[in-house]
Amino acid sequence: MLPSGNRMRRRDDFTLAVRRGRRAGRPTVVVHLLRPDEAPAAAAPPLVGFIVARTVGNAVLRNAVRRRLRHLMRPHLDRLPAGSLLVVRANPRAGEARPDELAADLESALDRLLRPASKGRG
Repeated sequence: MLPSGNRMRRRDDFTLAVRRGRRAGRPTVVVHLLRPDEAPAAAAPPLVGFIVARTVGNAVLRNAVRRRLRHLMRPHLDRLPAGSLLVVRANPRAGEARPDELAADLESALDRLLRPASKGRG
């Protein structure tokens, strides 16, 4: 479970991260990261939110996927810059994915977003 201070609750934060943040997609998840220099309130702790749509499955399955993603995200909180906004969106394949596959996709997407940008990309 994520600490209360790191949970994203406001719709505006979700919208801001998804529309203006960098994105990394994997078969089971898409991760959006808005760094603190692009987001307001850079002194705040990083906020993490989850989007699990109906395409993933019924309510029981969606909640299970959301709980699993929250659990997988907790060890990575210290990697996020202070004040950043991170949104993890589950793709339909997340519903039938094995836990290790979901963990690998999440970690791969985070690694891609958190590594320094190369000169040719922007």
